[in-house]
Amino acid sequence: MDWKGKLRSIVLECAPEIVALRRHLHAHPEPSGAELQTSLYLYQLLGQQNLDVRMGPEGCGVVADSVVVAGVGKEKSVVEPRIALRGDIDALRIQDEKEVDYRSANSGVMHACGHDAHAAIVYGAVLALTKLVEQGLSPWPCSYRAIFQPAEETALGATQMVEMGVLEGIKAIFALHVHPTRRTGEIALRSGSMTAHCDSLQITIRGQGGHAARPHESKDPIAAAAQLISALYQFVPRATDSHDAVVLTIGQIQGGENPNVIPDTVESSGTMRTLDSEVRTRTIEQIRQVARGVAEITETEIEVAFRVSIPSVYNDAELTHLVWHEAEEVVGNDNVKLIARPSMGSEDFACYLEKVPGAMFRLGCASDLASVTPLHTPKFDIDEAALEIGVQVLAQTVVMACEPKS
Repeated sequence: MDWKGKLRSIVLECAPEIVALRRHLHAHPEPSGAELQTSLYLYQLLGQQNLDVRMGPEGCGVVADSVVVAGVGKEKSVVEPRIALRGDIDALRIQDEKEVDYRSANSGVMHACGHDAHAAIVYGAVLALTKLVEQGLSPWPCSYRAIFQPAEETALGATQMVEMGVLEGIKAIFALHVHPTRRTGEIALRSGSMTAHCDSLQITIRGQGGHAARPHESKDPIAAAAQLISALYQFVPRATDSHDAVVLTIGQIQGGENPNVIPDTVESSGTMRTLDSEVRTRTIEQIRQVARGVAEITETEIEVAFRVSIPSVYNDAELTHLVWHEAEEVVGNDNVKLIARPSMGSEDFACYLEKVPGAMFRLGCASDLASVTPLHTPKFDIDEAALEIGVQVLAQTVVMACEPKS
């Protein structure tokens, strides 16, 4: 039986619905931790299928399980272990500047990282798999779970979903991320480390406020913050072996409310990204060392705290090979590319991979590489032809991962 050809026909049949879902999500984005309407919408859509659906913690996120319907009363039963698919659903606080029908209707919030596409693709894969099973076209029993995860951008959602128990009965998990610098029809992946370890950094500087005309009477935390950031940007790279990747970025500074008043406190936050655990430990101490020096010079108190920590996405070798093989069947051997080295970006999909083996791949989504709209920018968009490709690869991978072992 040519079940992959049948699956392809099902995916093509479902394509308009998948595109419509992606556009709906893009037009109605919600930021991390506030994905209530998004979750409810997905819950209602999934509930119309033959799936066992439940909400995530505090109404954010959705989990949908395949079921077996049998018997006179058509009772549902579950089959484990399952294969899981994860799609994230949160948006970023960026103003959408595109001139399209599905432009964000929520001011200051948009899907600038492709999470609308990820959710639509996972939904499409589950929809296609359910139809394949219902039509008796699956080559063997398939059991799967779709995880629609909130709060990826704040690195809290994966941990919350794991604590909820979404990995119970799961033997493998797969995910994807759209990649606007790769053309539509291209897929890229690698086994082992795929992303960096990311630590969130919070720095509090406490000084003594005063009049802007008399800075000598105060202990200026803004001046201390300027010195600290400058020192960190100079010292950390110079103290790190050039062969070791470290990226330190301060992305937020808050201090003061009046132009003529020196404040008492300045808060700043950022991220530290590394690929090696020893380098990570050493860099943390270097940051603390620089902070101690600046605090002494400026006579301020500087508190450095490392809060949320996301490990590297580490792709299982065997499961990466499985995805690679299925991707080649979908897009052709020449269009599946090896990712030469890990990205310094981070992904909390890594939190699932600490518990169960899995793999993530990159899905090309650019129709024209000459006019790429990067991730996290106001005009980010995708070529929606990539959606079908993502659905087909994920759905085939799930079926093959369910193949009985002799």
